[in-house]
Amino acid sequence: MGTLAATEAALVEGIDAAAMLANVERWCAINTGTRNLAGLKTQAALLADAFAGLPGEVRLVPAAPVEAIAADGRAVEQDHGAHMVLVVRPHAPRRYLLTGHMDTVYPADHPFQTLTWLDEQTLGGPGTADMKGGIAVILAALQAFETSLVSPYVGYDVLINSDEETGSLASAPLIAELAEGKAAALTYEPSALPDGTLAGARGGSGNYSAIVTGRSAHAGRNPQDGRNALVAAADLALGLKALQGDGLAINPARIDGGSANNVVPDHAVLRFNIRPRAEEDAARFAAAIGPLLREVELAHEVSIHLHGGISRPPKPLTPAAEQLFDLVRTCGAALGQSIRWQSSGGVCDGNNIAALGVPVVDTMGVRGGAIHSPQEYMIVPSLAERAALSALVLHRLSGGK
Repeated sequence: MGTLAATEAALVEGIDAAAMLANVERWCAINTGTRNLAGLKTQAALLADAFAGLPGEVRLVPAAPVEAIAADGRAVEQDHGAHMVLVVRPHAPRRYLLTGHMDTVYPADHPFQTLTWLDEQTLGGPGTADMKGGIAVILAALQAFETSLVSPYVGYDVLINSDEETGSLASAPLIAELAEGKAAALTYEPSALPDGTLAGARGGSGNYSAIVTGRSAHAGRNPQDGRNALVAAADLALGLKALQGDGLAINPARIDGGSANNVVPDHAVLRFNIRPRAEEDAARFAAAIGPLLREVELAHEVSIHLHGGISRPPKPLTPAAEQLFDLVRTCGAALGQSIRWQSSGGVCDGNNIAALGVPVVDTMGVRGGAIHSPQEYMIVPSLAERAALSALVLHRLSGGK
C-alpha cells in the first residue's frame, strides 16, 4: 500500500459525502431519458448551476444534427438536449478532459422513476450509478482538486452530454473538439464490477439500418410479380449472423415493414448492431458487408441502402493508457482502495476519446450495478471514495506531491 503526503491528505479530507449524496438524490428525481427533452433541459440547468461554483466558464452547447431512419425508411432528424461544458484555465500548458452524461435509458413513461434505499449503504434508482452518481464524483473531485497548490498551473474541460446512451452521435463533434490536445481524460461511467474494478480495453460498436425496397403485388392473384422486401430482410439477417465469428459479434435486432396479409411487402428496414473487438475485426466486417448486400439484392431482386456505421471504435490498451491506469492504481493504493481492471464488451465515450489518441480511464464513477435495469443501484460510500481517487489522480498527474 502507498501512502499519502500531508498535502494529499488535506486535499481529500474536505470531500463532503453528504453534499454529494444530496446532489444524486436531487438529480435522480428528474427523468432524463435521452428523448425526454424537457427533463434534460431541467437537468442541464441544475448541472450548470452546480458546476458554476468552479472557476471557469459554463455553457450549454446545442446538440449536433443527427439523422435517423424511421420505420418507413425515411431519413428524419432527431432532436437531442443541450450538452453542458465547463472550461477552466483554457490557456494552461497542460489540460485534461473529464466527461459524463446526464441522460439515462429510462423514458418518461418508464415505471422505474423513484429512489429506494435497499440497505444502509445502497441506493437504488434510475441513474444512480449510470451515471448521475458519476457526475457528483466529477464535481466533488474538482472542488477538492482546486485546493491543490498545483491546480492553478493546469486546466481542464468538463463535458456532460445528453445522448451517451444512444451513442453520442449528437455530441461526437464536441467530444472531438474538447479532446484535442488533452494530456489525459477521465470518464465517469460506473465501475465495471461492484468491487470497483475498472474497464480496460473495450471492443467497438456500430449501429446500422438496412433499407430494403422490393415491389408490391397481390398475394393471391400475382405474387410472382412481387419482390418481398420482408423476406429479403430476413435473409439479410441470416447472412449477417453468418458473418459473426471470433472478434466480431453481430446482432440483427429488429425488422420494420410489411402490410396487409394479402399484399407482398415492398418495404422493410432491418436494424442491427455489430461489436468488433479490434480494428481488424471492424475492417473484416467492412470488407464483407458489400458483397453480402449485393448477394441478397440479386437473390431477391430488391435494392438495399445501408445507413449507419461504427460510432464507438474499439479501444485497446495503449502504453499511454496503461501508464494512466497504473497511476490510478497507485493512487488507489495510497487511499486504501484496491484497483484492478479487465476487458469489457461494453462501450462508452471513452472509446471515442481513446480513438483521438488521448489516454483515458473511463470507469471512474461510483461502484454499483444492474445498470440499464429497474434494479440499478449505487453503493453510497463509493461517492466519496471515487471523488478522493479522482482528486488524487489529478493532483499527481499535475506534478503534485
